[in-house]
Amino acid sequence: MKRSWARASGVLLAGGAALTAYVAWIRKWHLRWGATDEEIARAMPLDKEVPEPTYVTNRAITIEAGPEKIWPWIAQMGELPRGGFYSYLTVERLLRMKVANAERILPEFQDPKVGDALDRAGTMLVKAVVPGRMLVLGPPPMPDLQVTWAIGLYPAGDRATRLVSRCRARLARDAKGTLMFLILDPGQFLMERKMLLELKRRAELPSAIPEVTPSPVKAAGG
Repeated sequence: MKRSWARASGVLLAGGAALTAYVAWIRKWHLRWGATDEEIARAMPLDKEVPEPTYVTNRAITIEAGPEKIWPWIAQMGELPRGGFYSYLTVERLLRMKVANAERILPEFQDPKVGDALDRAGTMLVKAVVPGRMLVLGPPPMPDLQVTWAIGLYPAGDRATRLVSRCRARLARDAKGTLMFLILDPGQFLMERKMLLELKRRAELPSAIPEVTPSPVKAAGG
């Protein structure tokens, strides 16, 4: 009996130590993976749509290409027949998403507009778009969930671009909200990191892509 109790206590202590290490170091690292202090402080479109978030991430990567080569891959994101989300297909399909990650530019999906649904369920809507610069996604209005996911392109020197991804969410403080948090953290990091790396790989391919001229912000209701 004493031996079993000692073993159980050891497991609990090890689990507690692992959780403490995750919260103290790993979580802080993945919530801002690749992002600078300046990028975290900088406002992005529709930040104010979630004024008091309970969950915020800022992640970024440098891509050795201009925004005009990156944007076409972002513009076509979404479930089939769109270009996918450039992440782990096995996980996405377990979530009942109908996806395939495109390895080429799809000309028919280069003009996302506010209100467009990028998934079959209609839970991932285009909330704002600046062609060539910015795409903001999120679900339709819900009483227990507010989310914006902004993907922005910022020139960074000679033919390099910073791709910055920000998620702001306000989750309900109940069992459903807790479950959603456990899914987001750290699952969202693993999926988003893969997406950023795959966008970088595609945009740095030598194939030529026509430039996209930036235009003013277009947002829902504005």
